[in-house]
Amino acid sequence: MPDTPLGFKQMCAKFDVTPRTLRYYEYIELLQPEKDGRVRRYGPREVARMTLILRGRRFGFSLEEIRRWLLLYEEEGARSQLGAWIEMADRQLTVLRAQRAELDETILHLQKLRDETARDLV
Repeated sequence: MPDTPLGFKQMCAKFDVTPRTLRYYEYIELLQPEKDGRVRRYGPREVARMTLILRGRRFGFSLEEIRRWLLLYEEEGARSQLGAWIEMADRQLTVLRAQRAELDETILHLQKLRDETARDLV
């Protein structure tokens, strides 16, 4: 059943994160599981949020950017959140393209030095 809440260990396993990471995301209020004493239950909302958090991290967004973006949905709704997503994605694409260009240049330089060194050994 997809709507069955996950426990703490199940959530860690599902997303391949450490307990420390999951507790930290709760601490900074990215996740808000239901709590019954020390038992935490992560429902569909928290599973969806975790998916978005990890996707955002993979794309290079900071946790603060992700937090603000998730909060936007609660405060202003989906349309506003989607507009913000487009702006965030555009900014990050610019950053990633610049990093790629820099990396390509570094690779070319390293390859040149490697080839020169190899020729000197012959």
